[in-house]
Amino acid sequence: MRIITSAILMMWGGGAVAEGLPAPLTDADFAPVDAAEARLGQLLFFDPILSGNRNVSCATCHHPAFGTSDGLSLGLGDGGIGLGPERVADPQNMPEQRIPRNAPALFNLGANEFTVLFHDGRIEVDPDRPGGLRTPLDADMVTGFASLLSAQTMFPVLSADEMAGHYSENDVSQAVRRGVITGPGGAWDIIARRVAAIPVYADDFAVVYDHIDAPDQISFADISNAIAAFMAFEWRSDSAPFDAVLRGEASLPEPAATGMALFYGAADCASCHSGPFLTDHQFHAMGAPQIGPGKAARFESHARDEGRFRVSGDVADLYAFRTPSLRNVTLTAPYGHAGAQSDLRAFVAAHVDPQAGLAGYGIDAATLPDLPVDDLRGMDDAAAIAQAVSYRAPQIGADEIDALVAFLASLTDPVARKGRLGVPDTVPSGLPVDRLR
Repeated sequence: MRIITSAILMMWGGGAVAEGLPAPLTDADFAPVDAAEARLGQLLFFDPILSGNRNVSCATCHHPAFGTSDGLSLGLGDGGIGLGPERVADPQNMPEQRIPRNAPALFNLGANEFTVLFHDGRIEVDPDRPGGLRTPLDADMVTGFASLLSAQTMFPVLSADEMAGHYSENDVSQAVRRGVITGPGGAWDIIARRVAAIPVYADDFAVVYDHIDAPDQISFADISNAIAAFMAFEWRSDSAPFDAVLRGEASLPEPAATGMALFYGAADCASCHSGPFLTDHQFHAMGAPQIGPGKAARFESHARDEGRFRVSGDVADLYAFRTPSLRNVTLTAPYGHAGAQSDLRAFVAAHVDPQAGLAGYGIDAATLPDLPVDDLRGMDDAAAIAQAVSYRAPQIGADEIDALVAFLASLTDPVARKGRLGVPDTVPSGLPVDRLR
C-alpha cells in the first residue's frame, strides 16, 4: 500500500502531521456493476416478498435513512412494526427475541478487498470450497453466487428472527425448520418461485441474465446476485472529505486535522482501522459490552456471544469480532457487535478503556424497543470479556477524544449517504415499501 509522505502531509491544516495514510480509492478498488442488474436488485432489496411472512425486506434492517443499518442496538425482524428506532414489537406476532447482533452497515461491500463478512467472519472467499466460498453450509453450499456480497444474502432469509418467521408460520419457515434449504422445495427455492411468479420480475430477470429464458430458471443465487449489484452500486463510498484529503485536493479543519493525526499516530487507531476502508478485516477482542440474547444455538440457554471463536474453534478468538470499516460511522449508530453504545463519543471513550467501559456500562446507553426479555444476561460474562481484550490503548484525554470524533465525521460521504437509486416508490409484489413517513 502506497504511503503518502509526511512532507506532503505537512501542508495540511491545523498544524498536525498525520503519517501512514492510505492511497486514495480509485475505480480499480471496486468490482464493476451492471446498471440494469443494480436496478433489478434495488426492487428486490426493498421488496418484502423475500421474507417468510412477506413483512420484512432487506431494507427493514439496512435502510438508507439509518446509514444502511436500522438505528437500533439489536433489531426486530419478523414480528416488528415500524422502521428504525420507532420499530416496536407486533402484539399480534410477538418476536421470540431480538436479532442477536447489531445490523452492520453496507458501505463499500462491493469493494475488492472485502473477502470476509459478518461480525464473526462466518462467510469468506475460499477458492478451495464449492463456489469459491466458505460458509456455514459447508458441503451443502450451492454455486451460482457471483460474489461474497451476493452469498451473504443467503442467511438473513433463513433466520427465524430476521426474515423467515417462526416454525409453522409460513412455507419458508417450515422448510427451514425441516432443514430443507437447497434443492426443489427448499427455503431458497420457495423464495425464488415467489419472485418468478411475478411477471415484472420474470421479465426483468430474462433481460438482465443471459442464462434465464423462462421464469422457472430463476434461482435464489440470481436474486442474490442482483441484490449484491444494487448494494455495491448504491453504497460505494469514496467521496467524503477524507477522500479529498487523500487525493491532495483539500485539508481538514480543526479539530478534525488533529484527530486525523491522532488516529494515524499517538492514538494508534490505524493499527486495526487501516487501509482505505479503515479496517484490517481481522478479528480482535475489544471488550465491547454484551447485551441481548447472545449468539447461541436454539438448544443453548446462555446469552454469551463468543464471536470468532464460534467459527474458528480457536480459544485465541474468544470474544473477537471483525474490525468494522469506519466509513460513514457517524451515520451508523449504535456501535459494537451488540450495539451496546448509541453515542459515538461514548463508544470511543469506552473503546480507549474497555475494562472501565465494561465496569460502568448501563443498558440506558443502548437503543432497544420494548420486549419482555433480560437484555443484560450477557453481562454476566463481563469479566471474561474484559480479560480477553487483545490490545492496550494509549491513554488519551477528553479533548483528544473530541478531536478523534471530529475526524470520524470527515468520513461521512454525502453521495453514499443519499444513495444513487434511492428508495423505490413501489415494488413489483405490490407489498409496502419501508420508508420514513
